[in-house]
Amino acid sequence: MRDLIYGLAAIVLLGSCQTSSGVSKDRISQNKQNPVVMMPGTNPIVLLIHGGAGSARPGGMPEEDEAEYRAALSDALTAGYTILQAGGSSLDAVQASLTILEDDPLFNAGRGSVLSANGKVSMDASVMDGSNRNAGAVAGINEIRHPVLAASAVMNNSPHVLLFGSGAEQFAKDQGLETMPESWFITEPRVRQLNRIKQKERKTQNSKLDSTSYFGTVGAVALDTNGNLAAATSTGGMTNKKWGRVGDSPIIGAGIYADNQSCAVSATGWGEYFIRGTVARDICARIQWTGANAQLAADQEIAEIVEAGGSGGVLVLTPDGDYAFSFSTAVMFRGVRTEAGEEVAIFASHGNRQLTD
Repeated sequence: MRDLIYGLAAIVLLGSCQTSSGVSKDRISQNKQNPVVMMPGTNPIVLLIHGGAGSARPGGMPEEDEAEYRAALSDALTAGYTILQAGGSSLDAVQASLTILEDDPLFNAGRGSVLSANGKVSMDASVMDGSNRNAGAVAGINEIRHPVLAASAVMNNSPHVLLFGSGAEQFAKDQGLETMPESWFITEPRVRQLNRIKQKERKTQNSKLDSTSYFGTVGAVALDTNGNLAAATSTGGMTNKKWGRVGDSPIIGAGIYADNQSCAVSATGWGEYFIRGTVARDICARIQWTGANAQLAADQEIAEIVEAGGSGGVLVLTPDGDYAFSFSTAVMFRGVRTEAGEEVAIFASHGNRQLTD
């Protein structure tokens, strides 16, 4: 498995070496009270990932399942951090991490994506480069093995930011990205999950979304040695979604944002609320213009989402390496890797920085 991880990391690094950002200029943090001068090549390297947020399973999570999730998160951290350690870009690192999670059917992205009401997959993804605020995204695709790489191709090889549906599929194929038959993405657990929700919907005659459901978006934010931030997000959306629904994951400023002058954010949660609240951009604005640290800015934003009736969580990383996890749910699959080591967690009681105990 480790050989596969290193191989995927190398593919992402080599495949984007011609389009990744170069060394950033000297930067001064936007914290007005404690300005810090960061010189290129001297920055700490940091990588944060998440595998979605939501409610805890009734009766808890079996130990073997928990071990699988923790191992998957660790593998994704290894893939991205290997690139950062080699002096690679944050943009390459976040993509390498997400290709691991997109291939793992445990997570709602790529293979293992949840199913729409019509029984099909519909995947969204986005990437953003903090050095120049370039961004790319795709929505409503169902044949591209790694949606995050399709989003990267939109950013690097097109004049656009967001492509949708069959057009996004054709563009990705024209770029030579790997495709898989739709059946490859569909797993038996996701079929059972859709059937349970449809049955519940028929019994209650209520199509209202459940605010405690599992939001399986995957995401990553990174800071490289040159001081550049990047973010990436990928998802299969919400189970039983209808009418071509698209959530916040491919929406720049809602489910993702990155700017070297403030922060990088990847979100997971009830997308409609994150879109209305422009959550990712709002967190960066709090940091840049109020001097809030990562934790305070994240907590304030999630509190507003909860007050509005939504739920979910975020990863936040600043140019000086300050980072935060904040979420309103019982579970958020998450991990961090820094020069000090690695930590992964799942439950609210395990090392999270949450709004409530």
